This record gives sequence, C-alpha cells and structure tokens, in this order.
Amino acid sequence: MHKNDLLPIGELARRTGLSVSAIRYYEDKGLISSLRTNGNQRRFLRGEIRRFSFILIAQRLGLSLGQIEDQLARLPQGRNPTARDWKQISTAIRADLDARIAELERARKRLDGCIGCGCLSLKTCGIYNPADKLAAQGPGPRQVLGG
Repeated sequence: MHKNDLLPIGELARRTGLSVSAIRYYEDKGLISSLRTNGNQRRFLRGEIRRFSFILIAQRLGLSLGQIEDQLARLPQGRNPTARDWKQISTAIRADLDARIAELERARKRLDGCIGCGCLSLKTCGIYNPADKLAAQGPGPRQVLGG
C-alpha cells in the first residue's frame, strides 16, 4: 500500500463534505474503518470515499443505518468496490425501494379522498369508516397506508 492511498480524517472530511465528527460517528457504527498510525491518528483508504458516497445516497433514499450497514457488509475490505459489487447492492435495495414507492403512490391516491371530505374524523366518517369498523383492525391510518 502506498502512503498516498491513505487519507487523514480532515482530508476525508474535505473530500466527502462530511464533518470530522460525522466521520467518527460512522466509524463508531462500523460503517467504515480506519487504520491507525504509530501516533494513533486515523488514516482512511481512498476507497472509503465511495463508501461514504453510498451512505449519503442510501440515507437520501430513506434506508436506515442498519440497512446501510447490511449492504456495506457485502463490499470488500481493502479494495475499491467494483461495478459488479455496486450492481449487487443496487439489486438488493431495489425491491425495498419499489415497495416504498408503491406505498407512497397508494397513500397519494387515497389521501385526498380520506381527508378531503372535511370531517377529519375516522369515528364519524360515514364514507370510509361507518360505525368505526376499522377500529377492530388495529391502530393507524389503515385506509391511507394500507395493511
């Protein structure tokens, strides 16, 4: 490994746009790893920039840190991820994204009808919930979110 392959935490922060404290947080959570110098300073492989890019994109897509950790565990340590590595990850999260998109589309279609009458009461709504029949199915906005 060449010395230029390792980045100090400040350089990694500059390259990723993250704060040093955020980088430490992600390291504490096990999402990325560092090497330590003889003086106990953190040094990061350049490939960690790609991992951070994935973390930031995955968070924007709504993945939890646990889901992100599961996906990052599939990536190789010590080498940059390949196009094939990223393809496997994108395939793995695609089904989850598709399910969430379908849920949001369902909610969008039903939202105006459910709230649109103006009564704002699922107990008295004679259109969607006469006699509060949905109460027997459990809590939550069943007509809008399904389930």
